[in-house]
Amino acid sequence: MLTLLKKIFTWWNQDTFGTRLKTIFFGKLVGSDELGNKYYESKNGKRWVIYANTIDASKIPVEWYSWMHFTANKIEKTHELKKYDWQKPHQSNLTGTEKAYYPNKDKDGIKKKYSSWKQ
Repeated sequence: MLTLLKKIFTWWNQDTFGTRLKTIFFGKLVGSDELGNKYYESKNGKRWVIYANTIDASKIPVEWYSWMHFTANKIEKTHELKKYDWQKPHQSNLTGTEKAYYPNKDKDGIKKKYSSWKQ
C-alpha cells in the first residue's frame, strides 16, 4: 500500500501515476540506455525519460542527452555511440558524496596562508 501511495504522490521514486498514464496512452518507447533508463516520445514531439533507479539528471548519458534536448547529432536514429578504450564509462554527479572531488583534500585546510604581526 505504501508503494502505491509513493507512486501516486512522489515524483522522486521513478515516475508518478500521471506520468505512468501519459506513458501508456501517449508515449512511444524510443529506446533505453545501459543504465536502464527508458526514453519516450509523444506524437506531438514531447520527450521524457523514466529513470531506472533514483531520479538524477546527470544519469543521462551523452548520446541520450542530445536527443532529450533536440540537438542534432550523428547518432540520432541509432543512439549507439562508439566508445573508445581510453574513454571512461558514464558516471553520475558525485557532489555531496564521499567520492566527490576536493582539490585540497589532503592539505591542511586550517593552516593560515599568512602570518599575523603584532605591535
